Amino acid sequence: MHELLLFFERVIQQLPMTFRQSLLKLLYPIIMFFGKIFPSKNAVISNHKQIAPSSSFYQLKAITNVGDTILFESFRGKKVLIVNTASDCGFTKQYEELEQLHLQFKNNLIVLGFPASDFKNQEKENDETIAAFCKKNYGVSFTIFKKSQTVKGSQQNEVYQWLTDSTKNGWCQQAPVWNFSKYLIDEKGVLTHFFTPTVSPLDKSILNAIKN
Repeated sequence: MHELLLFFERVIQQLPMTFRQSLLKLLYPIIMFFGKIFPSKNAVISNHKQIAPSSSFYQLKAITNVGDTILFESFRGKKVLIVNTASDCGFTKQYEELEQLHLQFKNNLIVLGFPASDFKNQEKENDETIAAFCKKNYGVSFTIFKKSQTVKGSQQNEVYQWLTDSTKNGWCQQAPVWNFSKYLIDEKGVLTHFFTPTVSPLDKSILNAIKN
């Protein structure tokens, strides 16, 4: 699935920006359809044993794309969905679905977007351009952070270090497999789920995990 998506995205990246965005939106339902027919065996990974983290989620912090520092301590008592995002990806239309999720569960769920160019340089160059794109094209009102590295490496931001290191979060070693991979943390700061990009933010597996 990822190999096929990579092929199409290499072709699409050669197209003019306006046409490229229109084509990506058009292809999104097709990409998601094939994702349902040929799901990855690890499309959803759950913390079935409810293993608590050894390093507190609430000790983390991150800088928004307008320069404000957000202390994760402020998220106590709410679920948190963390997503690595990109503006020129086959899954970019998930910005729209994440916004719907944000509005639907705004009293119980915090949605956090972490823009990154970790997969084929599909994110824009600077935070101001990213913010303008998200607002203009998808009406994004949930928090977007500064562009950073989300995959493992020397520059990986501290939030994703926690999400992808079982010695910190208690159980999960799963790095983002592509843009719009998703991690769900519960009201007590426990990492409960990982979802691949082919799982829509509005999929029943995510909705049920938020409601439970």
